[in-house]
Amino acid sequence: MIPFLDLKAQYRSVQDPLEEAVLDVLRSCDYVLGEPVRNFETAFAQFCGAREAIAVNSGTSALHLALLAAGIGPGDEVITVPMTFVATVAAILYAGATPVLVDVDPDTFTMDPMTFEAAITPRTRAVMPVHLHGRLADMDAISEIADRHGILIIEDAAQAHGAECGGRRAGTFGTMGCFSFYPGKNLGACGEGGAIVTDDPDLAATLRCLRDWGQDGKYNHVRHGFNYRMDTLQAAALEVKLRFLPAWTQARQQIAALYDGLLAKTPVRTPQPTGRDHVYHVYAICVEERDRVRAELSSAGVSTGIHYPRPVHTQRAYAALVSGPARFPVSEWLADHFVSLPIYPEMTEQQVGAVVEALSRVVARNQVAVA
Repeated sequence: MIPFLDLKAQYRSVQDPLEEAVLDVLRSCDYVLGEPVRNFETAFAQFCGAREAIAVNSGTSALHLALLAAGIGPGDEVITVPMTFVATVAAILYAGATPVLVDVDPDTFTMDPMTFEAAITPRTRAVMPVHLHGRLADMDAISEIADRHGILIIEDAAQAHGAECGGRRAGTFGTMGCFSFYPGKNLGACGEGGAIVTDDPDLAATLRCLRDWGQDGKYNHVRHGFNYRMDTLQAAALEVKLRFLPAWTQARQQIAALYDGLLAKTPVRTPQPTGRDHVYHVYAICVEERDRVRAELSSAGVSTGIHYPRPVHTQRAYAALVSGPARFPVSEWLADHFVSLPIYPEMTEQQVGAVVEALSRVVARNQVAVA
């Protein structure tokens, strides 16, 4: 079976330095916000090209704290997309603000700048573009619109570690950028983790206070804060893995290029080039009869995923976000047609070929096409 993701292969590739770093933490007994957290924050800020990085316990916490640090709360609107994991929208609700959903572009799968501008009202305080699958949203257009309307940009870069355009990396196009280090991410912890990057030292100080029960010094609680601290073990693991991330990104891009070439003669729809750096957290194609295609690929020994099978507004817990029939046709179409193929840095050229061969047989047998 060709796995969708092979974390054991990644572990084997970094086993010695990873285990050494984790054992150092265990021996130190410095388990929460220890020195490795500060070291990782410095290294990750440098990697992103930001002045500050604030490590937290999850990507969801990163989004939540970014909104709170920006002063966003009840009565404010935050524009984002329904084609994302629910955490994007949940964080806005946690802050007490109102999520306003807009559709995505059919070629990039990321926020459509035209629908973003059309949704702006006097209550709009921020926009939260999502760099879906590892591809940057159209930050030139989004930034121009946001600047013109005086709107903050908080990037959901949970899937886009290292994606860049014009020499700038994901997370640095707006006021703050938020990352997840869930184990399956391009840069994944050995558990949960997240971070916010920013160039604003005052925001960074606020974020550090908020993540640690609102403390400004031990037992001096100056804000209503949260227990969103990063474990030292996770930071130690992440600092080790960060050294390998550029090579892992290059491997993902090479695998994606192989897929592009091999799938060029099939009717499936592959990720469209945009002139922006795509780090391929996910390699998503679009096909008709998606469920049948996935079932037959599984029978042929190929694991697949869907990112994501239901837009946020169609989830029962978030249905109240829209009144009347929702109109997000691109997001809804993509949700019905997405198939994520296996992609991970340790994947071999032979495995890529086997995936494409199996997919080609399924497509030919079922006369699968794309609408």
